Amino acid sequence: MNVRYCEDYDSLSTQAGSLVVAEITKKKNLLLCAATGNSPIGLYQHLVRASAADTSLCAALRIIKLDEWVGIPENGPGSCERYLRTRLLDPLGIASERYIAFASMPLDPSEECRRIRSELERHGPIDLCILGLGANGHIGFNEPGPSLMPQCHVARLSEESRRHAMVQSLHPVPHFGLTLGMQEILAARRIVLLVAGDGKDQAVAGLLAGEVSTTLPASLLWLHQNVDCLIGQNATRGLAV
Repeated sequence: MNVRYCEDYDSLSTQAGSLVVAEITKKKNLLLCAATGNSPIGLYQHLVRASAADTSLCAALRIIKLDEWVGIPENGPGSCERYLRTRLLDPLGIASERYIAFASMPLDPSEECRRIRSELERHGPIDLCILGLGANGHIGFNEPGPSLMPQCHVARLSEESRRHAMVQSLHPVPHFGLTLGMQEILAARRIVLLVAGDGKDQAVAGLLAGEVSTTLPASLLWLHQNVDCLIGQNATRGLAV
């Protein structure tokens, strides 16, 4: 794992954005796995600006959504779909045939996971996977526990995830999410883990210990050969780094 410490969020976003642009430049039809949350917002802004400056940059880019809350209307506040639609898909002009996404209100969530697995088998593997680090060490909705699911699955959300700012205003707050599994994430050719925001000292310390455990899902990234971990100053507050 290539760990980089960034002096602030702007620096983290710029470095991550430059990395993503470089990868897309090398492979125009790159399959990008896109996370949501606060951590990748600056990265996506960087990519949108780069695409505006070079309209050919993202003309063949493909995107797969990392996860989605269950039971939220796709266009409703708090949905991962609305987040990606407004910050990435529409600004980059990503056509529907270049986008793979969980539905947020499927009639059969398990069947929806099977559909995404099939899509990924046909169009994958992921070339570049963008991840954020949860305060409890989760990535996507792969939550800490005695075991982890390898493929797309319906995840019971931890209380930590249910306190996420994206869904705090919703009533009721979702209890389940749909997410890519650890095998699918680790099959990505390259992974970028963004660690930004307060309250993540413990997760960062556990990650940097270099020990692999399902109780800290992000630690499984140590098993991958090509991971860039960009850590913002706030996320290491209180740690000796």
